[in-house]
Amino acid sequence: MDSALRLQARIGQRTLLLTTAAVPLTGWTVHAVTLHRRLAASRRDPLTGLLRRDAYTARARQILRRHGDDATVVMVDADHFKQINDTFGHAAGDAVLAAFGARLAAWAGPRAAAGRLGGDEFAVVLHLPAARRAQHLAQLVRMLHTSVVLDDGRTVDVAASVGAATPHTVGSRDLSVLQRAADAALYSGKHSGRAVLADVAHATVPSVNGRRSGRPGTSVWGRAA
Repeated sequence: MDSALRLQARIGQRTLLLTTAAVPLTGWTVHAVTLHRRLAASRRDPLTGLLRRDAYTARARQILRRHGDDATVVMVDADHFKQINDTFGHAAGDAVLAAFGARLAAWAGPRAAAGRLGGDEFAVVLHLPAARRAQHLAQLVRMLHTSVVLDDGRTVDVAASVGAATPHTVGSRDLSVLQRAADAALYSGKHSGRAVLADVAHATVPSVNGRRSGRPGTSVWGRAA
């Protein structure tokens, strides 16, 4: 009888220790999940759901290292965005940006780096071989020229300018160089309704996202303005 009582006591103590140990473990698990969610949220732009600049840059460089000449850097700038805000209000402007973010994410796919760099400016880096590049960029232009319907039923006509650059056409796999070239190509075709592919000359424009016009690109894809 005494042996049975001692055994039951030891089992009870062991159960108590296991239960006590499980409490902080569960707490740390919840804490870790919360931190993970906060970290994920901090990497995303709350309005569009796209990556913030730092997270986008890190992911973009990974894609360039992995895919090399088959990677494409795309810069996107909303056209006449101030006019949308002035005409329809800032809430409508936010809705347009959110719609652009959703369209870019859908177009690029889950393995791409799609980011909002600030304001109405976006960037995407993705695996896009030359054989599919023209068709895919033309599709993006069509998506970004599709009207946005607001919650109150009003329709906003939207457009965007698109510039693209590849390591092969620019002669560099450096993200900054490719973004500068894509941005220059974008501004050389601003408001044209076409995506412009950068060449080596676009990479010499001395600013990144600096709102300078590059010379006309060698290739354009999309629809007429």
